[in-house]
Amino acid sequence: MDINEAIVNRHSVRQYKDEPIAPEQIAALEALIRECNEESGLRIQLIQDDPDCFKSFLASYGKFKNVRNYIALVGPKSMEDLDEKCGYYGQKIVLEAQMMGLNTCWVGGTYAKGKCSAERTAEERLVCVISIGYGQTQGTERKTKPMSKLCDLPESEMPEWFKEGVKAAMLAPTAINQQSFRISLEDGEPVITAGRGVMIKIDLGIVKYNFEAASGHKCR
Repeated sequence: MDINEAIVNRHSVRQYKDEPIAPEQIAALEALIRECNEESGLRIQLIQDDPDCFKSFLASYGKFKNVRNYIALVGPKSMEDLDEKCGYYGQKIVLEAQMMGLNTCWVGGTYAKGKCSAERTAEERLVCVISIGYGQTQGTERKTKPMSKLCDLPESEMPEWFKEGVKAAMLAPTAINQQSFRISLEDGEPVITAGRGVMIKIDLGIVKYNFEAASGHKCR
């Protein structure tokens, strides 16, 4: 599976098989997380065998089951674009995990934040977590807004690379599937802006990563 197939095939999964992640996959995830932290200044952490974080009414409401492993997205409170960076680098890990044969789900509020085992200082904030493991299913495809609702440029006028980026952005997971973003092309440069909504800056980072991974072009 390559990155474009991962973008298409990856869906949110909330119920997992009760089995540990293979050691070679753990090693690959930890290496990737170190790389992301060095590049971003974040303190992303892979937490293993910690079911308490998802033993709460909120987790039950979110229909989570057998979540024992998760990725905690932590970073400095002083970082101006903290939420967006967490979305961007978290999605990079999510898609790599998909290519490894693992399943994931972005989790903003339906977990026991106070029971999260991630390390953080008084100067750091836990932004959100991503459940990870072997899904009982591969998840289901969700509805997406039409391209014309998300992009200012008519499809007939899009360069092929830009069109591929937009398609990938349309498949990016967003909080409550709100897809509150706009994509434009300004002087040959792709620009993605956030609208209004919950967890909107995290969503912006996720969408940007999908666009860049599929198009090969950096955006702002």
